[in-house]
Amino acid sequence: MKLQKETLIILSPAFPGNESAEQSPWLPAQQSLIRCINRSFPSLRVVIIAFKFPAQTKEYKWMGNHVVPLAGANKKGRQYIFTWVKAFNLIRRIKKTGSVKGIISFWCNECCLVGSYFSKLYNIRHLCWICGQDARAGNKFVKCIRPRPGELAAMSDFLMETFYKNHSIRPQHLIADGIDATLFAPVIPVRDIDILGAGNLVPLKRYHIFINVVSVLAATGVVQKATLCGSGTEEHLLKQQVAGAGLQNIVEFTGLIPHAGVLQYMQRAKVFLHTSEYEGFGNVCIEALYAGAHVISFTRPMRQHIPHWHIVSTVGEMIEKAMDLLQQPATVYSPVLPFDMNDSAKQFIQLLAGDNI
Repeated sequence: MKLQKETLIILSPAFPGNESAEQSPWLPAQQSLIRCINRSFPSLRVVIIAFKFPAQTKEYKWMGNHVVPLAGANKKGRQYIFTWVKAFNLIRRIKKTGSVKGIISFWCNECCLVGSYFSKLYNIRHLCWICGQDARAGNKFVKCIRPRPGELAAMSDFLMETFYKNHSIRPQHLIADGIDATLFAPVIPVRDIDILGAGNLVPLKRYHIFINVVSVLAATGVVQKATLCGSGTEEHLLKQQVAGAGLQNIVEFTGLIPHAGVLQYMQRAKVFLHTSEYEGFGNVCIEALYAGAHVISFTRPMRQHIPHWHIVSTVGEMIEKAMDLLQQPATVYSPVLPFDMNDSAKQFIQLLAGDNI
């Protein structure tokens, strides 16, 4: 008699709409976590329920995992509540087919709301991965969910403290964002990019600061090539800023490119600038570190010191640190692996199997 596999249910606001992880820039940390769960726990069946995106209802396979999109982004107001009901009923049907290992929800939002209530009603273990914006004070879902500390896992020390400060609930677990080393090309190309940035070109990321820093460093001759990977609502304004500063021959915009392509750019970079005013962890930062670049940011996700990650307080300090790194012949560009996603995957599954949730 063939035994039914245990099922791990993952609830996410969105998920890549195709089977190629390397081609999708969406949710790189969440993609890596699922791949590492697959690798470390091959006997575990994984079902991913995507609440909003992709905007389709046809189920599909992603890296061998079953994905059920609910296309909730097409619904508004009360109609969207039916998306939660649909997700709840779907989890209930999955439970009837066999044993459920547990539920992991990404972000403390509607996914956590459904996962938390289902877990309490049916006595199934649930963990919510606090990933960034959900720790901020404006998250109204927290009061509706009333999560237990034991079902909350923060991605960083910063998120753990921020969530506690804003919602008076201290997450019991810390499960760090990590690197899936298998995604990186084994051959390191020539480091011909002085300054690199990557992410959504939106106001929160403050890429106008990136252009300002490059402008100052280019005027001194320290920077001869800078690249900005990504697309977004600010792209046109940033290109205007580049043109106004006369940096068209220095700053390259790649537009939206596959995740694998971003990693290749990182392996060519010397310094990675992260100009965001708020960041839960910054997956791009640890990716850049493992690619061998030095990272300069305004945010400190972890209390511990991370080699080659430089924290600054002002734009002036960012310029000074970048100039120092680029001018020093002794600067070493070597891979740094602060956290391995395989360890994070094992931590999730061990917690779902234990008694401390």
